[in-house]
Amino acid sequence: MSVLVNKDSKIVVQGITGSEGTFHASQMIEYGTTVVGGVTPGKGGQQHLDRPVFNSVADAVKQEGANVSIIFVPPRFAADAIMEAADAGIEVIIAITEGIPVQDMVKAKAFIKDKDCRLVGPNCPGIITPGEAKVGIMPGFIHTPGRIGIVSRSGTLTYEAVDQVTKAGMGQSTCIGIGGDPVIGTTTKDAVQLLMEDPDTDGIVMIGEIGGQMEAEAAHYVKEFGTKPVVGFIAGKTAPKGRTMGHAGAIIGGKDDTAEAKMEIMASCGIKVVESPAIIGETMAGAI
Repeated sequence: MSVLVNKDSKIVVQGITGSEGTFHASQMIEYGTTVVGGVTPGKGGQQHLDRPVFNSVADAVKQEGANVSIIFVPPRFAADAIMEAADAGIEVIIAITEGIPVQDMVKAKAFIKDKDCRLVGPNCPGIITPGEAKVGIMPGFIHTPGRIGIVSRSGTLTYEAVDQVTKAGMGQSTCIGIGGDPVIGTTTKDAVQLLMEDPDTDGIVMIGEIGGQMEAEAAHYVKEFGTKPVVGFIAGKTAPKGRTMGHAGAIIGGKDDTAEAKMEIMASCGIKVVESPAIIGETMAGAI
């Protein structure tokens, strides 16, 4: 079993004919992901990367049975692309696009609330179930099939955690990059819960950063419902208050938004908190 994407997922790439869409779709295809086509309005009927191009997501769903969408659409059009995918019946929508206006995301999130779908992102590296499906921009070669789930707000730290877990001989079940924007679809708690309920995941690595309450919410979930070891790390320990660091959502707005406060909450909820990402692997190996 896997979380969100697997070998049976049928992926449509929104924005496949653009430079980013072309590059990453080709990487996904090379990895073995089932990419059934792409969407670029006005280019329907063409072929790109030996895949059909459709004018709409609805056409891709109808003709190819697409059930997962990945979005490489410019920021000003990306929220509309999310809503289009949700309206077409896509089950998992992964928005890679960075820089989507906050007001656009508020509108998109409200639109999809009553739809039967899950949004991951925006401004995220995507999802990978090693050996089955890579739906995003993460380097596939560092991942190894295994039983450790990884949840992260940071793309780069996701890769570090993956490398640590791989070198420790454990491998990964599914890695979920949730994104670092102020308004996102799947939260840290949502992703941790998915992995906690996955019978093929034995442990979870949770990587957060300054800003917001997502890590605290996830920690309280782990305290109440956790059945597997969780190793946690928070980036941004030296960040000054009031300055955005890296991601738009990484800003300290109050005392509970600091790295220290989050680490204390996580530790009090039974999460094994590490001071450095360099010991994530060995800490997890000692916990399972």
